[in-house]
Amino acid sequence: MAFSERVSRLKGSLIREILAAAQRPEVMSFAGGLPAEAMLPQVQWQDMPRSIGQYGMSEGEPALRELLAAQARALGVPCEASQVLVVSGSQQTLDLAAKLYIDKGTEILLEAPTYLAALQIFQLFGADCLTVPQQADGPDLACLRERLERHRPAFIYLIPTFQNPSAVRYSEAKRDGVAALLDEFGVTLIEDEPYRELTFDGGQATPIVSRLKNASWIYTGTVSKTLLPGLRVGYLIASPDLFPYLLKLKQSADLHTNRVGQWQALQWLGSEKYTEHLSELRSFYRVRRDAFQQALERHFADLADWQVPQGGLFFWLTLKQPLDTRTLLAAALAADVAFMPGEPFFPQPEENLGHLRLNFSHIAPERLDEGLKRLAAVVRQGLLQ
Repeated sequence: MAFSERVSRLKGSLIREILAAAQRPEVMSFAGGLPAEAMLPQVQWQDMPRSIGQYGMSEGEPALRELLAAQARALGVPCEASQVLVVSGSQQTLDLAAKLYIDKGTEILLEAPTYLAALQIFQLFGADCLTVPQQADGPDLACLRERLERHRPAFIYLIPTFQNPSAVRYSEAKRDGVAALLDEFGVTLIEDEPYRELTFDGGQATPIVSRLKNASWIYTGTVSKTLLPGLRVGYLIASPDLFPYLLKLKQSADLHTNRVGQWQALQWLGSEKYTEHLSELRSFYRVRRDAFQQALERHFADLADWQVPQGGLFFWLTLKQPLDTRTLLAAALAADVAFMPGEPFFPQPEENLGHLRLNFSHIAPERLDEGLKRLAAVVRQGLLQ
């Protein structure tokens, strides 16, 4: 068959493969970034207007765009509703940005590690992925400056609030430093914030895009982590120079985001019931985070180092002895436990061995300790081989 040249770069999603393998009910899974099903809110459908079933605007529902713009302005993001595009989950933002910027060999800049599905799509389009090491409070600014001086990346993709997979939240100083460098070198920022609302210590920091003075930017978020991931409703807000191109790319991709999901999001966002739901969600996940931390100390203290996440859905473990954790998958699944190896979160996996991303939001508390006990046994056995 005569497929496009791009198909030769097509890679499967390891996380999707692991989730499929972990469908057996006896498997204790730490693999996916799945919200807890017990906290998915009950939604109502009976008041939905019939007209919502009709085709809609490519930009999204006007009332939803106004609401999203107002919420972004409250965070310091300089925008109007005319800069808001409702997308089919924030994953579509990455697809549109890749189409806008990337040809084969285009240089882009990423954190190391970075979001697996972003890496997947950027590499599909042929990007040359340069990286900046992640530190405890954000990227290494000296390294970032060096990269920007030596290269001219089309954009930089960052997840500054409870980063996936590392759970790092950038400090104010790192946010200011990144913004200053991007303004200095004129590099576009794609800022991805799916976990902003999942904060456990009450800490907040304004987005990096709110600190930019000259550089172009795309800011993206989603309702998948706070409402229903099945709605597939996200949004992007873009600087005025980029928005028209992203809108045309959206039109050519799928005409518009599903209006049923947009209507449902409108029933929640900004409402009192949504505020109450977020408070309950944070408390629920904080309890699960704390229980996970205690179990990790029991079973992994001699095996790995980690920071306690202040938000988001993940622990990021670094083994004290380097090991390609992908080699542990088969043994883990045979022991009825699933996890996400850390190597695929790097553009150069073979140079970054010995990490695990563990999700703490989804597994039932009564299975947590046994699951981590079995996973630790698998790791110990792997280190002996």
